[in-house]
Amino acid sequence: MKRSLLLYFVFIGFFACLIWLVIDSGKNLKPIAGLSLTTEQTLHKTVENNSTTTENLWQQYLHNIKSPLGLLLLQIITILVVSKLFGTLISKVRQPSVIGEMLAGIFLGPSIIGFIFPSFSAFLFPAGSLNNLQFLSQIGLAFFMFIIGMELDIDKLKDKAHSAVVISHTSIIFPYFLGVLVSYFLYEQFAPANVSFLSFALFMGIAVSITAFPVLAKILQERGLTKTSMGTLVIVCAAFDDVTAWCILATVIAIVRAGSIINALFTIVLASVFVLLMFYAVRPWIKKISNKQANSKHLNKTFVVIAFFVLLFSAFLTEAIGIHALFGAFLAGVIMPHKSNVKVQLMEKIEDVSTLLLLPLFFAFTGLRTQIGLLNEGHLWIACGLIIFMAVLGKFGGSTVAAKLTGQSWKDSLSIGALMNTRGLMELIVLNIGYDLKILSSTLFAIMVIMALSTTFMTGPLLDIINYLFREKKVPINPKEF
Repeated sequence: MKRSLLLYFVFIGFFACLIWLVIDSGKNLKPIAGLSLTTEQTLHKTVENNSTTTENLWQQYLHNIKSPLGLLLLQIITILVVSKLFGTLISKVRQPSVIGEMLAGIFLGPSIIGFIFPSFSAFLFPAGSLNNLQFLSQIGLAFFMFIIGMELDIDKLKDKAHSAVVISHTSIIFPYFLGVLVSYFLYEQFAPANVSFLSFALFMGIAVSITAFPVLAKILQERGLTKTSMGTLVIVCAAFDDVTAWCILATVIAIVRAGSIINALFTIVLASVFVLLMFYAVRPWIKKISNKQANSKHLNKTFVVIAFFVLLFSAFLTEAIGIHALFGAFLAGVIMPHKSNVKVQLMEKIEDVSTLLLLPLFFAFTGLRTQIGLLNEGHLWIACGLIIFMAVLGKFGGSTVAAKLTGQSWKDSLSIGALMNTRGLMELIVLNIGYDLKILSSTLFAIMVIMALSTTFMTGPLLDIINYLFREKKVPINPKEF
């Protein structure tokens, strides 16, 4: 022990002395003339160094914080802390934590923090830094849509396909019609310049007819309804709703980006060929690879690489075709194997990073875009109320009537309607796509975000009211019977 310690000090001391000798010998060295600094540059550099080490040390640290990486890390830390705080608070009132994260994004944006502390907001979220947040949030959304796709087992959807398709498609077509109808009255005032009424109306239709599959599933899980007949049916309805809505959205995006019906049809044909290839070429290949490790406890790294490659390449192709990368990520998840532990292990590797780290960035980015202060006149709030009313009437009313017509009880029908009215995260994804495509103005974007929050927040209270109205009445015990 002593010998080792002695050798350690001798070894370190010997090379430390050599380093000092080299540095001491080099004090008098000068760079060659061609690379030397001018007198003015040398003087400026000396003053700058002296200033940094004495008076402006704090400014140097501030400069480091404002570097792209330093600012991004500070933004992520702030977003995660505030999102966790709001998620915990909102869960206290029996609401999904995702609503708290959505509210956290609004809180950090110009509507609250930007209004109360504008200088702090400008420091933490300068306009030039938002691109970095957007890129990270888009990657998080691609992973999230991949997970949503994996949660859809197409084979299991066949069991309740008849009732589910009727309810799901009615809950899309009716609010879609209402969305197109209300767009007729909103177009002149709210549509951005150079946006055709066709693009505006088609997008407004899909914006009020979406259902948030993940939020709905979480509500069912928290209320212990996943194993009930109604819970199973509404999960299948939401699954069909998601698939259908994303196909419609892809078509709408193709029409908007293509600029003409002929170009849009060409884009739709390419997208259809891509979908067929994914299902009839890529899916069997993935299934064959996964079957080789169906009973393995640990997922093979090669398969993980292949899964990520399919995810990224599918997202790239759909973005290149013109129907948005998120559709490709969703489709990549759908074709992943469902009958083995591969699905579970693959989701475990992606879900935590996506939902806990990257999705809060998306909520914050959406909040930074949302300017509720733009709704500064009474008629704008009237328009907001009208859109919320039409959205609720379309999804809640349409789903309830369709469920009743398929033979469900009034309690289950109303519960299905309340659950299908949940929009949450999926609505925000759609709205951000519309905002990026310049279909939605800043004012209309803020109104639609309020609609998404309102319809998601009302789901829990609506279910409580329905349960109260249809509660089982206890029959009083007659003592004379005993």
